[in-house]
Amino acid sequence: MENMAEEELLPLQKEEEVAQVLISAPDSARVPAPAPDSAPTPDSAPTPASAPAPAPALAQAPALSPSLASAPDEAESKRHISIQRQLADLEKLAFETEDLDSSNSLNSDNLDAGNKQACPLCPKEKFRACNSHKLRRHLQNLHWKVSVEFEGYRMCICHLPCRPVKPNIIGEQTSSKMGAHYHCIICSATITRRTDMLGHVRRHVNKGETKSRYIAASAAKPPNEILKEADTDVQVGPNYSIPQKTDSYFNPKMKLNRQLIFCTLAALAEERKPLECLDAFGATGIMGLQWAKHLGNAVKVTINDLNENSVTLIQENCHLNKLKVVVDSKEKEETDEVLEEGEEKLGNIQVTKMDANVLMHLRSFDFIHLDPFGTSVNYLDSAFRNVRNLGIVSVTSTDISSLYAKAQHVARRHYGCNIVRTEYYKELAARIVVAALARAAARCNKGIEVLFAVALEHFVLVVVRVLRGPTSADETAKKIQYLIHCQWCEERIFQKDGNMVEENPYRQLPCNCHGSMPGKTAIELGPLWSSSLFNTGFLKRMLVESLHHGLDDIQPLVKTLIFESECAPQSQFSVHSPSNPNKQEECGVFIKTTDDTTTDNYIAQGKRKGSETVTSLAKKQKTDVSAEHPPFYYNIHRHSIKGMNMPKLKKFLCYLSQAGFRVSRTHFDPMGVRTDAPLMQFKSILLKHSTPTYTGGQSEGPVPSAPEDSVADRVEAAVTDKAEASSCRRW
Repeated sequence: MENMAEEELLPLQKEEEVAQVLISAPDSARVPAPAPDSAPTPDSAPTPASAPAPAPALAQAPALSPSLASAPDEAESKRHISIQRQLADLEKLAFETEDLDSSNSLNSDNLDAGNKQACPLCPKEKFRACNSHKLRRHLQNLHWKVSVEFEGYRMCICHLPCRPVKPNIIGEQTSSKMGAHYHCIICSATITRRTDMLGHVRRHVNKGETKSRYIAASAAKPPNEILKEADTDVQVGPNYSIPQKTDSYFNPKMKLNRQLIFCTLAALAEERKPLECLDAFGATGIMGLQWAKHLGNAVKVTINDLNENSVTLIQENCHLNKLKVVVDSKEKEETDEVLEEGEEKLGNIQVTKMDANVLMHLRSFDFIHLDPFGTSVNYLDSAFRNVRNLGIVSVTSTDISSLYAKAQHVARRHYGCNIVRTEYYKELAARIVVAALARAAARCNKGIEVLFAVALEHFVLVVVRVLRGPTSADETAKKIQYLIHCQWCEERIFQKDGNMVEENPYRQLPCNCHGSMPGKTAIELGPLWSSSLFNTGFLKRMLVESLHHGLDDIQPLVKTLIFESECAPQSQFSVHSPSNPNKQEECGVFIKTTDDTTTDNYIAQGKRKGSETVTSLAKKQKTDVSAEHPPFYYNIHRHSIKGMNMPKLKKFLCYLSQAGFRVSRTHFDPMGVRTDAPLMQFKSILLKHSTPTYTGGQSEGPVPSAPEDSVADRVEAAVTDKAEASSCRRW
């Protein structure tokens, strides 16, 4: 790539000289000599006496076709000689090059060769000069048949030493290996395998990169693009959304995730100020920039990344947003940037370059956000080791293939959890991540309180509050349990506490599938988090912060989480600001929020016993089990009865609520219903308020001639017939 870039920077008047050198040199039909005024490269350094002399010189620059170099089109002059339209062009190139060499050169080897021609794509050590019919057969079988086609051109395989290969040192001798490779017609990259070349060209096509686009932008490096999100400017490189192509990955689809984390930090900032915040995997630094820009002096932001290019980009983005950069507790001097009149620095951001585990072991933080590429289990122990009391740890997991039961062996390896694909697989994934956080916190003698857990299509976000002390750790460890899941009707229940071995675990399930079906009908999943996934008081504070900062995108999601945490329909709940903003209740625990005047009177950070609030949180009241939302949910389409038109989801929620059950919608599934009703009662009410399909009416309402006993019998008969007609489901 570097050699190709140097060749493109040659002036147009020097192209004829390159072509002349190509014709005059004995071996120039294969590789041209470098330009006289070109800058020396490390490849052009003299080689040892034991190394072959021609190899480094031939690897200086890729060979050009004489016919293409003389063409007026600039695109034609930049293609390698292995790229031709037809086999006849390749043969003609070989014959014309050999004739020019035999007529213009006085080399004795060429005079002795006679009418023999050499292959233009192979060195003499690999293929010696031969007769014309043998050369045609060689070009066709070895080069043309394995070529890669693109827009009428064929990229033939090349055996010339234009691809840098590391030498093999054997004793005191150094041998260089000349490997076969392809030259890309678009980006001039050299690729060894044909399958890799096909995928390489396919990626160019998918991104819309063509020959003309490359030539137009090849003279200069494409500038970085500046994006704007939540009044924060961020500079991203080309291919910023492709993790394999850039050092600083920026995903625009994670905007919802970043806004949720911002509202979490804003709600925490109302409790105590200032906060030591850490974005452990900064990439472009967009998340930490939003914290520092919108929360100001309430937070002290640290953005970390191990990649040096990412650290440089983070510093540039800080200057772009008029934020000071602190490196090693010293302000970085700016000599090339002068602020205009009326502009002031908004805050300080410390940028570090080290491993995230090392940084979290060295320093203590009030707020830690982990967003690695994939699973985060490798960083949980370090995060809980030094996080302060009542601090918050937020984890974004993007390994959805394992969490959503598509790669079950990976979930068992990373999380130590046995799972299968179920209708509630998204909530199952959230409980797996929470259980991993709970185990990591318990190993550090700390407990957790789950503030909220969100599982969408491309990520799982879990936010927990840390409670210090072995008592909190023991209470947290008790909430990690196994789940019994029926594979026939998909009924589920957490195992009961106790050390005694139960004779028949199937008795715990509300369904009777084991008694009516032969063999084993249930499977044990877990270990999972069995307690609540939402904190109503904290979610309400997040909603207030989203309204205060104008984050309209996440307000519907936060409202849905509030309804889901209370397990109540939306018609029975109205979102309003609390009467006393300095006193919030979260799961029976009163959290005192502070302002600038009461900051000094708040708890002492990092101490086990600081104030009355810490004691109340460490010894918090045990909430009633009925106050927590019921675990998991049912999909109304999954359990619909064949031949019946089910009611609308909103009306069905009212029917369940009128029957005396707690019910709400869930963000995990658009057609999901979270309720404490057993599956048999759920299907009974669904059948009762459905209309037969054969009547042709789409009206909703109860079936008039269906008494309660007959409805239950029909539901049980439908379940039995469905089980007998189908084999065991494997999710």
